[in-house]
Amino acid sequence: MSNLTAFLAQNALVIESEKHVVSKRFVDEDKKPIKWEVGAITSDEDELLRKSHTKRMPVPGKKNVFQPTTDYDAYLTSLAVKCTLDPNLHDKAIQDSYGVMGAEALLKKMLLPGEYADYLKVVQSVNGFDVGMDEVVEEAKN
Repeated sequence: MSNLTAFLAQNALVIESEKHVVSKRFVDEDKKPIKWEVGAITSDEDELLRKSHTKRMPVPGKKNVFQPTTDYDAYLTSLAVKCTLDPNLHDKAIQDSYGVMGAEALLKKMLLPGEYADYLKVVQSVNGFDVGMDEVVEEAKN
């Protein structure tokens, strides 16, 4: 039998936030890229985010039958905003400087498409979604 005390909350390792260079366009006084701080969220917070981006859509050809559909692009944007600790994407001064309202709009306006895609990968990795499809396929084969 395993040691059950290892699973107690006080014995679980704390997930530390990570710092990553998201864009080489944001630099400090010494022209060095500024690192963004990214933290993980809880499974409960993730579930709330997913539910907020899930709608019940009617099934074509079936009366009164609905199927849940999740807008994964919107979900990933909300996840990225929730996990971004620094810079503060909710800061009105930063939003005003980009001419946007809201943290989601700011994130998309700040980053180039490639930077944004890479950042979403970082956020997913920090939250434990870092198992690639190739690894899943290989595991399924064995």
